[in-house]
Amino acid sequence: MQPIATLSDFFDRSGAEVRLYHMGRRVAPCPPATLAEFEQGTQPWPAHWQGEARLACVFRLRPEQEPMIWFLALPLDEQARLSAAPRDAFIQRLLETLGRSAEHLESPSQASHIDNLMKDNPLAFTPTLPLQAMLHARASADLDAPASQHHELAEEYLTGEHQHEWQALGLQGLADVAVRHDAAQAERIAARFDALPDQVLQPLCYCLEHLPLAPCLAAALRRRGERAAGEGDLETLCACVRGVGASDSVAAAWYSELLDDPAACGPDLLAAMAARGWEHLEDDERLPRFLTRLAEHPQAEFSALARDLALIPRLRLPVLMTLRQAAPGSAIGQRLSGLTPTR
Repeated sequence: MQPIATLSDFFDRSGAEVRLYHMGRRVAPCPPATLAEFEQGTQPWPAHWQGEARLACVFRLRPEQEPMIWFLALPLDEQARLSAAPRDAFIQRLLETLGRSAEHLESPSQASHIDNLMKDNPLAFTPTLPLQAMLHARASADLDAPASQHHELAEEYLTGEHQHEWQALGLQGLADVAVRHDAAQAERIAARFDALPDQVLQPLCYCLEHLPLAPCLAAALRRRGERAAGEGDLETLCACVRGVGASDSVAAAWYSELLDDPAACGPDLLAAMAARGWEHLEDDERLPRFLTRLAEHPQAEFSALARDLALIPRLRLPVLMTLRQAAPGSAIGQRLSGLTPTR
């Protein structure tokens, strides 16, 4: 029997029922093949976060068992490929806990030992509260489990069915509505966006940013964001820009219009685009414009954000080419010259 050498090996050999989720730039299902190819070194990680492949492993070893969750942050090299040593150390610790055998993994005692592996584990991380809420909402829906107890109240409020006090809403309820709403509810929620207080709209955006939205929802978010921009409400504008990040129907065109306006492109807005709408920067015109706006703003972290985008496999070559082709006197060229040591 071949030894267990990777996380994919462990899940395959244990017979676990497992669902994997990206936990970096977006909470989204991660096909097992993505992890397997990444661990084999044949593919880079598609969407890193802060130089790590952040992953939630939701699994159970027996059908009647409550699912266990591992939150793992696997370090990446400069080309978004696995830095294997920390992963190997985790596998070694896992095998020592199991007595170096994949047998008897379904016993209750082994399940307890496996769950305890996350204690003092250098690869473990704690997601932010919105990410935790979205993972719970996605995983419970995928496992055909009920939504949280907060779902009904949030659904009634967001659709306008009942006018509860917004202070009674829970973040988990907003995440459940984001994941479980249907087309008719999307229309009703969109009609309510203008009336939602910022204290509800912003956390709702931090849930919606992980999902491709119905066109009516994406368009309503853009309208609310443009209103916020006119009122000088940068926080709400950035939340709306993030909220449409996964939505092709609105984000690309809106991002282009925002990038055409130098006064609109502060560092917070540019960071929001890069964090949640990075896919829309894969464009021959939009990417150079984004990097130019980034270079023009003295408070923007040009080198950090450019490096962050270059770690995304689909953006790596376009970012590097844009930087290399920048004229010396351009905003990008001047930023790059400031990063080059003088002789």
